[in-house]
Amino acid sequence: MTIRFCGCCLMPADAVRGAVAPGPSRAPIMIGGRRVKTIDTHAHCHFEAVAAQLGPDAGIPPANVRGADETIIRLDQRLAAMDQQKVDMEVLSVNPYWYGKPVDLAREMVRITNAEMADFCAKHADRFAGFAGLTLQAPEIAVAELELAMKHQGLKGAAIGGNVAGVDFADPKFHPVWAKAEELGATLFIHPQGTPQLNARLAGNGWLANTIGNPLDTTIALIKLILEGTLDRFPKLKVLAAHGGGYLPSYADRMDHACMVNPNECNPAITLKKRPSEYMRDIWIDSLVFSDEAIRHLKAVCGSDKIVLGSDYPFPWQMAPVDHILGCTSLTDDEKIAVLEGTAAKLLNIPV
Repeated sequence: MTIRFCGCCLMPADAVRGAVAPGPSRAPIMIGGRRVKTIDTHAHCHFEAVAAQLGPDAGIPPANVRGADETIIRLDQRLAAMDQQKVDMEVLSVNPYWYGKPVDLAREMVRITNAEMADFCAKHADRFAGFAGLTLQAPEIAVAELELAMKHQGLKGAAIGGNVAGVDFADPKFHPVWAKAEELGATLFIHPQGTPQLNARLAGNGWLANTIGNPLDTTIALIKLILEGTLDRFPKLKVLAAHGGGYLPSYADRMDHACMVNPNECNPAITLKKRPSEYMRDIWIDSLVFSDEAIRHLKAVCGSDKIVLGSDYPFPWQMAPVDHILGCTSLTDDEKIAVLEGTAAKLLNIPV
């Protein structure tokens, strides 16, 4: 793998990695006498160089959203926050705000973002890994971007939205991207972008565009991948869904009955290899739910071996993600180790 380091090209990559990012300045997490490397798979960022080059197109969240001021990543600030949260490593992602942009502009946004992500994560590889962005509105470009990200930039997969400007991921136009992800072993991190089609109904108190709209976006993305047969077509595809997989784990069994109740609304040409609810065991989900009971339910539906740590940092949805898992009576010690470390390490090929 070849990576160019701006301003330090004469220094060997290993020396850069070892010299820049200090280890945690806190006591390590121990479970059953074992040291656990806590890996947060759901952490957001932007890069100052991207903001400087793209200006208003950089997709920086509005200042009224708490945490937005920490979105542009600054090493010392982020490490301090991670240590406070007891997080050893963040897997960084940039929300794909470019899907509605012209292809040439979107491609440039992705190029700059992925280069900055690769450079930052390589310099601080003991504390950070990253997902690439993809120009999914042009699948042939996205295929090349994903190959570059996985083979040459050291990234772990790609962060994608819940749809591409209203086009669902089950659309055959995206099959080449999923085929390439399967070939490369790339993880696709689905992070929702809301459901703007419902903005009128979601107006009012409680920030419903996010509270309801974001989990709904993920729910629709996942159920389409299942019911349209996409996961059958790509059985080795690794999908990680934010926010506990949206609403789908809460009512997955309903999928099993719909075509029996109303067969006219189902495509006879699509014959799934198993019951729709059983595909929940093929999807990874993060732990960004808010109670022990919610974790217990995710474990029952998806399996404890499919849950990974997620915080949504710097947005303060869950400010103590590690303590949340440590306090879950529904998980055994071995399961807590898997959620905090083992599952993410295996999924994303992270050394522990």
